[in-house]
Amino acid sequence: MSFNNDASFVSKAISIVSAAEEKGVKLRLLGAIAFRVHCPKYEYLHRGLGRSISDLDFIGYSKQKSQIEKLFLELGYTKRPPSLVTAYSLREIYLHPSQNIVIDVFLDKLQMSHDIDFKKRLEVDSPTIPLAELLLQKLQIVNLAEKDVKDVVVLMREHEIGDNDEETINLCHISMLLANDWGLHYTATTNLKKIVGLLDSFDQLSETDKLDIKAKIEKTLQSIENEPKSFSWKMRARVGPSKKWYREVELTSA
Repeated sequence: MSFNNDASFVSKAISIVSAAEEKGVKLRLLGAIAFRVHCPKYEYLHRGLGRSISDLDFIGYSKQKSQIEKLFLELGYTKRPPSLVTAYSLREIYLHPSQNIVIDVFLDKLQMSHDIDFKKRLEVDSPTIPLAELLLQKLQIVNLAEKDVKDVVVLMREHEIGDNDEETINLCHISMLLANDWGLHYTATTNLKKIVGLLDSFDQLSETDKLDIKAKIEKTLQSIENEPKSFSWKMRARVGPSKKWYREVELTSA
């Protein structure tokens, strides 16, 4: 059986989260699949922008590593040998021999251009990671690609921004994290400004879409700016981007 359309990926992804939950295992979706699942109202826009789904990405807790492995083996997947996973220390890859599916499973944190820690955050939402982390997953990418911009655009259009995680992009959480990490702050704010500048390049967006997204991004930037910064943030800010502030990573399809 080959999974060659988005609906198949969505169905498979949700079934895996449900199977994990039945066994007491915390697994949450991230990557393109999570945006598709968590933005049902503007799914048409995600599709219209040409955003496709080609694999499945999950995150869980390292304390449940053995349970996660057992789950995927029971579901018919095989585990790629650790020696072939070169970019991430907290990442496992599973393959399905007959369904042509590649599954990435991150543990505890996303380690890409910057680290996004998920400690105590997987309980906040389901079947995806919380909306704040969905946004941060993209904003932390130094070399932001068009596909990542599309994900942020749809996420911002679908959801309100505020101070909680209840179907809301939690600006308080985002702002506090960035106030303690100058590098992540610099990358994220640079990307938000970049996205605003790219809105007019998407013909699929109406003027209402653009105004709504722009207003939300401006409010997000203001919240980040207003958050009191830590001493370490201020010290690192003195150096600025003249010193490398991010990690080099391999390309990922998420």
